[in-house]
Amino acid sequence: MTPAAELRIAHTADLDDATRHTARALLDEVFDDMTDQDWDHSLGGMHATLWEGAELIGHASVIQRQLLYGGRAWRTGYVEAVAVRADRRRSGHGGTLMDAVERIIGGAYEVGALGATDAGAAFYAARGWLRWLGPCSALTPEGIVPTPEEEGSIYVFPVSAPPDISRELTCDWREGDAW
Repeated sequence: MTPAAELRIAHTADLDDATRHTARALLDEVFDDMTDQDWDHSLGGMHATLWEGAELIGHASVIQRQLLYGGRAWRTGYVEAVAVRADRRRSGHGGTLMDAVERIIGGAYEVGALGATDAGAAFYAARGWLRWLGPCSALTPEGIVPTPEEEGSIYVFPVSAPPDISRELTCDWREGDAW
Protein backbone atom coordinates (compact mmCIF):
# COMPACT_ATOMS: atom_id res chain seq x y z
CA MET A 1 0.00 0.00 0.00
CA THR A 2 1.28 3.46 -0.93
CA PRO A 3 1.68 5.80 2.07
CA ALA A 4 -0.34 9.04 2.07
CA ALA A 5 1.53 11.94 0.51
CA GLU A 6 2.95 14.50 2.94
CA LEU A 7 3.31 18.13 1.86
CA ARG A 8 6.27 20.05 3.26
CA ILE A 9 6.93 23.77 2.80
CA ALA A 10 10.42 25.19 3.33
CA HIS A 11 12.65 28.03 2.20
CA THR A 12 15.71 27.07 0.15
CA ALA A 13 17.89 27.94 3.16
CA ASP A 14 16.06 25.30 5.20
CA LEU A 15 16.42 22.44 2.70
CA ASP A 16 19.19 20.04 3.59
CA ASP A 17 21.68 18.86 0.96
CA ALA A 18 19.91 15.51 0.53
CA THR A 19 16.55 17.17 -0.17
CA ARG A 20 18.08 19.62 -2.67
CA HIS A 21 19.87 16.74 -4.42
CA THR A 22 16.69 14.62 -4.50
CA ALA A 23 14.62 17.53 -5.84
CA ARG A 24 17.13 18.20 -8.61
CA ALA A 25 17.15 14.48 -9.51
CA LEU A 26 13.34 14.51 -9.73
CA LEU A 27 13.43 17.52 -12.05
CA ASP A 28 16.09 15.88 -14.23
CA GLU A 29 13.85 12.80 -14.45
CA VAL A 30 10.71 14.76 -15.33
CA PHE A 31 12.26 17.31 -17.73
CA ASP A 32 14.66 16.08 -20.39
CA ASP A 33 16.03 19.61 -20.89
CA MET A 34 16.63 20.68 -17.24
CA THR A 35 19.78 22.80 -16.99
CA ASP A 36 21.86 24.07 -14.08
CA GLN A 37 20.47 27.56 -14.77
CA ASP A 38 16.91 26.21 -14.65
CA TRP A 39 17.68 24.67 -11.26
CA ASP A 40 19.27 27.92 -10.07
CA HIS A 41 16.08 29.76 -11.07
CA SER A 42 14.10 27.59 -8.64
CA LEU A 43 16.29 28.47 -5.64
CA GLY A 44 16.09 31.35 -3.16
CA GLY A 45 12.42 31.14 -2.35
CA MET A 46 9.82 28.77 -0.96
CA HIS A 47 9.63 25.10 -1.95
CA ALA A 48 6.61 22.83 -1.78
CA THR A 49 7.71 19.20 -1.70
CA LEU A 50 5.46 16.17 -1.69
CA TRP A 51 6.70 12.96 -0.08
CA GLU A 52 5.47 9.37 0.13
CA GLY A 53 7.48 8.06 3.03
CA ALA A 54 11.12 8.78 2.17
CA GLU A 55 10.41 9.21 -1.56
CA LEU A 56 10.05 12.66 -3.12
CA ILE A 57 7.21 12.51 -5.63
CA GLY A 58 6.62 16.20 -6.34
CA HIS A 59 8.21 19.64 -6.20
CA ALA A 60 7.34 23.28 -6.93
CA SER A 61 8.97 26.53 -5.90
CA VAL A 62 8.04 30.20 -5.70
CA ILE A 63 10.76 32.81 -6.04
CA GLN A 64 10.45 36.58 -5.93
CA ARG A 65 10.76 38.49 -9.19
CA GLN A 66 9.56 41.82 -10.50
CA LEU A 67 7.34 42.15 -13.54
CA LEU A 68 6.84 45.55 -15.15
CA TYR A 69 3.24 46.31 -16.05
CA GLY A 70 1.42 49.56 -16.62
CA GLY A 71 4.30 51.79 -15.52
CA ARG A 72 5.06 50.00 -12.25
CA ALA A 73 6.92 46.99 -10.91
CA TRP A 74 4.85 44.17 -9.45
CA ARG A 75 6.26 42.11 -6.59
CA THR A 76 5.75 38.73 -8.20
CA GLY A 77 5.74 35.18 -6.89
CA TYR A 78 7.25 33.39 -9.87
CA VAL A 79 6.60 29.65 -10.00
CA GLU A 80 9.44 27.38 -11.03
CA ALA A 81 10.27 23.68 -11.22
CA VAL A 82 6.77 22.18 -10.92
CA ALA A 83 7.10 18.43 -11.30
CA VAL A 84 5.37 15.24 -10.25
CA ARG A 85 7.02 11.86 -10.70
CA ALA A 86 5.58 10.12 -13.78
CA ASP A 87 4.13 7.15 -11.87
CA ARG A 88 2.30 9.47 -9.44
CA ARG A 89 0.60 11.77 -11.96
CA ARG A 90 -3.16 12.10 -12.29
CA SER A 91 -3.62 11.51 -8.57
CA GLY A 92 -4.13 15.13 -7.46
CA HIS A 93 -0.49 15.69 -6.49
CA GLY A 94 0.01 18.57 -8.94
CA GLY A 95 -3.06 20.24 -7.45
CA THR A 96 -1.70 19.77 -3.94
CA LEU A 97 1.57 21.43 -4.93
CA MET A 98 -0.20 24.29 -6.69
CA ASP A 99 -2.57 24.83 -3.74
CA ALA A 100 0.53 25.42 -1.60
CA VAL A 101 2.17 27.66 -4.20
CA GLU A 102 -0.98 29.72 -4.69
CA ARG A 103 -1.36 30.16 -0.92
CA ILE A 104 2.22 31.48 -0.76
CA ILE A 105 1.57 33.84 -3.67
CA GLY A 106 -1.70 35.07 -2.19
CA GLY A 107 -0.07 35.84 1.14
CA ALA A 108 3.13 37.49 -0.03
CA TYR A 109 2.87 38.85 -3.56
CA GLU A 110 0.84 41.17 -5.77
CA VAL A 111 0.62 38.61 -8.56
CA GLY A 112 1.84 35.14 -9.45
CA ALA A 113 3.41 34.25 -12.79
CA LEU A 114 4.91 31.26 -14.55
CA GLY A 115 6.04 30.03 -17.92
CA ALA A 116 3.97 26.95 -18.84
CA THR A 117 4.98 24.03 -20.99
CA ASP A 118 2.50 22.94 -23.64
CA ALA A 119 1.67 19.91 -21.46
CA GLY A 120 0.99 22.05 -18.37
CA ALA A 121 -0.95 24.95 -19.91
CA ALA A 122 -4.45 23.44 -19.57
CA PHE A 123 -3.71 22.46 -15.94
CA TYR A 124 -2.84 26.05 -14.99
CA ALA A 125 -5.76 27.54 -16.95
CA ALA A 126 -8.19 25.18 -15.17
CA ARG A 127 -6.88 26.52 -11.84
CA GLY A 128 -7.71 30.12 -12.80
CA TRP A 129 -4.30 31.20 -14.09
CA LEU A 130 -4.68 33.65 -17.00
CA ARG A 131 -2.70 33.20 -20.19
CA TRP A 132 -0.99 36.50 -21.02
CA LEU A 133 -2.17 37.66 -24.45
CA GLY A 134 -0.12 40.83 -24.81
CA PRO A 135 3.49 41.18 -25.90
CA CYS A 136 6.22 39.96 -23.55
CA SER A 137 9.72 41.30 -23.04
CA ALA A 138 12.68 41.22 -20.66
CA LEU A 139 14.51 44.10 -19.01
CA THR A 140 18.09 43.20 -19.95
CA PRO A 141 21.40 45.04 -19.44
CA GLU A 142 20.87 46.35 -23.00
CA GLY A 143 17.36 47.61 -22.23
CA ILE A 144 13.92 46.14 -22.87
CA VAL A 145 14.12 43.29 -25.38
CA PRO A 146 11.03 41.58 -26.84
CA THR A 147 10.65 37.86 -26.04
CA PRO A 148 8.13 36.78 -28.71
CA GLU A 149 9.14 33.12 -28.33
CA GLU A 150 7.56 33.16 -24.86
CA GLU A 151 4.28 34.74 -25.89
CA GLY A 152 1.35 32.44 -25.29
CA SER A 153 3.17 30.46 -22.58
CA ILE A 154 3.18 33.06 -19.78
CA TYR A 155 0.42 32.76 -17.18
CA VAL A 156 -0.47 35.09 -14.32
CA PHE A 157 -2.37 34.51 -11.09
CA PRO A 158 -3.99 37.77 -9.98
CA VAL A 159 -4.05 38.26 -6.23
CA SER A 160 -6.41 41.24 -6.36
CA ALA A 161 -7.96 42.77 -9.49
CA PRO A 162 -7.17 40.99 -12.76
CA PRO A 163 -4.79 42.91 -15.03
CA ASP A 164 -5.43 43.79 -18.64
CA ILE A 165 -3.78 40.71 -20.16
CA SER A 166 -3.55 42.35 -23.59
CA ARG A 167 -0.91 44.89 -22.45
CA GLU A 168 2.85 44.46 -22.45
CA LEU A 169 4.46 42.47 -19.64
CA THR A 170 8.19 42.73 -18.95
CA CYS A 171 10.19 40.45 -16.66
CA ASP A 172 13.30 41.37 -14.72
CA TRP A 173 16.72 40.19 -15.87
CA ARG A 174 18.35 36.88 -14.99
CA GLU A 175 20.91 34.65 -16.66
CA GLY A 176 19.51 31.89 -18.90
CA ASP A 177 15.85 31.78 -19.81
CA ALA A 178 14.28 35.16 -19.11
CA TRP A 179 10.89 33.66 -18.39
